[in-house]
Amino acid sequence: MKLLEEQELHQLVHAISIAFFNKPYNDKVTYNHRLRTTGGRYIPAKRLIELNPKYAVEMGEEEVEGIIKHELCHYHLHIEGKGYKHGDPEFKSLLKKTGSPRHCKPLPSTEKNRKYIYKCEKCAQTYKRVRRIDVKKYRCGRCHGRLRMKE
Repeated sequence: MKLLEEQELHQLVHAISIAFFNKPYNDKVTYNHRLRTTGGRYIPAKRLIELNPKYAVEMGEEEVEGIIKHELCHYHLHIEGKGYKHGDPEFKSLLKKTGSPRHCKPLPSTEKNRKYIYKCEKCAQTYKRVRRIDVKKYRCGRCHGRLRMKE
């Protein structure tokens, strides 16, 4: 997917908002080239949605649509004065209702940087990391088992 102009981007967000939420999106939406670890963000004080342009280039339309739906969940709940944060039950139920993803997939370009792979001895959960971790200090987040570096 190519990067859209600001007006085209606003039209896309507005169309998704009408289709999934039956409400218009009247505020600003932009690309933020400084975003690194997230697909997008909603800034309540400015009523602004910022999207990571790398997701549009590397991942395609389906992932971008999911990110826009996720940010629109924040937006519409905030406008209505309901709980719009990730932990709020209203937010979680609206995500389910609209089929929006809770998290975006990692970018393929950042996946290449993860050199160290750790595996739990108990539950076989794998962890990919850019930096080494001290296996004596850290345990598995799922079952608290010992971690071992895969070779």
